Amino acid sequence: MDYGLRFSDPAKYARALRRAHELVISGVPRPEIPVPLAESWRRSMALGISPDQHSPRHLHDPAEVLQLRREHRLQQVMPALQDLLADDSSSGRHLLVLTDATGEILWRVGSREALRRADRLEFSEGADWSEAGIGTNAISEALVTGGPVQLFSAEHLVRTHHDWACTAAPITDPLTGALLGVLDVSGPLNSINADTLRMVRCAVRVAESLLGTSDGGASLGTLPSGLGARRGVRLPGAAVSSLELLGDRPAAVLADGSRMPLTLRRAEILALLDSRSQGWSADELAYELHGDAGTPQAIRTEMFRVRSLLGDAVESNPYRLAAGLAGCSDSGRVLGLLREGLMAEALEAYTAPLLSRSGVLAVQLLRDQLDLAVGAAVRSSGDARLLVRWLSTDMGSRDPRAVEALGQLVGRADARYLAFRASSGS
Repeated sequence: MDYGLRFSDPAKYARALRRAHELVISGVPRPEIPVPLAESWRRSMALGISPDQHSPRHLHDPAEVLQLRREHRLQQVMPALQDLLADDSSSGRHLLVLTDATGEILWRVGSREALRRADRLEFSEGADWSEAGIGTNAISEALVTGGPVQLFSAEHLVRTHHDWACTAAPITDPLTGALLGVLDVSGPLNSINADTLRMVRCAVRVAESLLGTSDGGASLGTLPSGLGARRGVRLPGAAVSSLELLGDRPAAVLADGSRMPLTLRRAEILALLDSRSQGWSADELAYELHGDAGTPQAIRTEMFRVRSLLGDAVESNPYRLAAGLAGCSDSGRVLGLLREGLMAEALEAYTAPLLSRSGVLAVQLLRDQLDLAVGAAVRSSGDARLLVRWLSTDMGSRDPRAVEALGQLVGRADARYLAFRASSGS
């Protein structure tokens, strides 16, 4: 079987799998079906699971599941996993699932449509997704093999699961080595790609790192000291008071006045968050930052790192700055002063272009909008001193209309007008 078709032509690959599936469960061996997978099918059927079975075994009702969650160690890392992998936006297609060590589903996160699709299979809280509960699937295989697994279409035993692709990996206790549960990402065949397995494995490593902290992951804004030192994760209790986005050295300013340098990519994300109070979905940020090549999974990974760094300063679903930080960037302060009519103060605060090293189109547009706002306010002020100050900056030196406005105020023979006119090439 051509495994290259799994993601390049999922429909064709699924058809080939279904033909092989029908033969194997009828007792005809097929060399393209891996032996461990065929053995799992046989074990499942020996346990009484039929390929035509629809309903899994249900172990607890929803009220009981809520209590199980409160008592489970994975409760502490669920917010981090949700940040990394969940997509409950209106267009979200995949489902994030977390089980206990037996395969019973304790958490599901996804869009309404993804949850509805899962409900039709009773892929829901309290359901047993082990081999004995519903037959071969990614969760059961992760439990059996102890490693990450990706199952596609008819690699599942039950036929009603053949429209799904599922990726799962076990989460173990870093202190004892005991199995705690299984993380699973499931969705339609074309919603899962080659990067999904990598993302799930990465999320498991993050969860296990959090579980390895002295408080078992309760402080979700922090990671273990060694990992935190390598990734620049914030110290417990650090609070962000403002953002410095002007110029080429972006940083978050903490309540104690210290600066935490930001990578250009994280600063670009924060600039976008600062520009829109209603927030952004992972899909929107992926497109703005990477164009058609962007993926929401990559954004969720980066946003997890941003939130690990800045803690409560950034909210999720949608991603946006917390109420206390909104408008508290240096670029936001410039706009705020303009709105108050304080043009001299705005000019003093506008020390450099917005993220001057960024080549992201969305950031360039924000940069241009800031230039236009300051330039328009200064030109309409009728104040020659403000015009001179504006034209003396890197941002205003390219403003020929400001040069003309200065000429009208001080006269065409004025040395200041002639100097700026010569330097601007107008």
